[in-house]
Amino acid sequence: MEVIIATHIVKPSSPTPVTFKHHKLSSFDQIAPPSYIPLIFFYEHDKSKHHEEISRSLKQSLSETLTIFYPLAGTVKQNSFVDCNDRGAEFVEARVHAPLAQIIQNPKMEELKQLVPVDTSSSYNDIGFQVLVKTSYFDCGGISVAVCLSHKLGDAASFVTFMNAWASTCRGESSRIINPSFDLALRFPPRDPSASGLNVGFTKEKIRTKRVVFDSKKIEKLRQEAAAASASVKDPTKVEAVTALIWRSFIEANKAAMPPATGTSPFGASHAVNMRPRTVPPIPDHTFGNCFAFAYAVVSPEDDDDDVCKLRAAIRAVDDDYINKVLNGDMLFAALDQVGEMFKPGNCIFTSWRRFPVYDVDFGWGKPVWVSTTPMPYANLVVLMDTPSGDGIEAWVTIKPNEANFFQLQ
Repeated sequence: MEVIIATHIVKPSSPTPVTFKHHKLSSFDQIAPPSYIPLIFFYEHDKSKHHEEISRSLKQSLSETLTIFYPLAGTVKQNSFVDCNDRGAEFVEARVHAPLAQIIQNPKMEELKQLVPVDTSSSYNDIGFQVLVKTSYFDCGGISVAVCLSHKLGDAASFVTFMNAWASTCRGESSRIINPSFDLALRFPPRDPSASGLNVGFTKEKIRTKRVVFDSKKIEKLRQEAAAASASVKDPTKVEAVTALIWRSFIEANKAAMPPATGTSPFGASHAVNMRPRTVPPIPDHTFGNCFAFAYAVVSPEDDDDDVCKLRAAIRAVDDDYINKVLNGDMLFAALDQVGEMFKPGNCIFTSWRRFPVYDVDFGWGKPVWVSTTPMPYANLVVLMDTPSGDGIEAWVTIKPNEANFFQLQ
């Protein structure tokens, strides 16, 4: 579908000062997976700029942005710190012999995977770069900017902060950037790096990713159904309503896929919760790194009621008191063990990227017409994203093939 034009290494525009050469990982960075977070930003044709000019602007502004986000140009060492050695980021240019509409109107997972700069199942240890970019130019003039960020250095919130800073710089509005803070290790000190389970949930098994779109009418119907089924939650949020439906569908698919003689155990769901606004005092939004915790809810196979109530209670339990307890090393790694349990059959992990300003990433030729992710190497993972209109939800559901045959969303 595409042809690689060129591959470059983009280094920071200014060398990192000696005083910033050693960036400590926080305890949450240490237990973050070794894979990459992928995002693809799709843009319509800008007739005022040639592709060569666009590539030049993207590379120059990326270079300037890496100077501010200097750990992203470095090398992770021993799961303990980043050597901020200004190695840089990989930047690939490609040409796609297909119209942009073919991709965004009927997305196919295999085609989306070709647009990203690296296989998302790759480890940062094997690739060496913390940021990789692939800019693809379509025959119609459309553009995609695909970026993979090492999860070891940041979560989705940090990723979007970086993308908007890069876009602002490319537009010539770098004065609007709030400089990121890299002091999470002061709040969440690193632990023994050998004690962390880096590959928790990571799978090389065959998995299948489905994209399911819920428009505003469907979501409102789900909210009404969830409220009617709950004894205590009469105002479920959009995310709660969609999550409850998908979780129940996971449970039913798992039960249907099990051999008749196989016993069933409780089914669990967890939601990745951004801790920044939940601490006392709140951690600033521009604080870079992994700053999330998991909220857990469990139901028995025979329990058919009040999924929303259990999910809401679990999420609300992630407060400052909970976070302070997690800072205890034993509890931190116990939490990691719980995450491993979540990837067992019938259990699932949800992460919501809704309300992250991905549709504000404007490099100077307009806002994206669509922002997508791609399949990631984690079975039972559900990523929730905004639709371009902002009033719907896209659910990217990754499931094992034997369960996918039974997985249905009504």
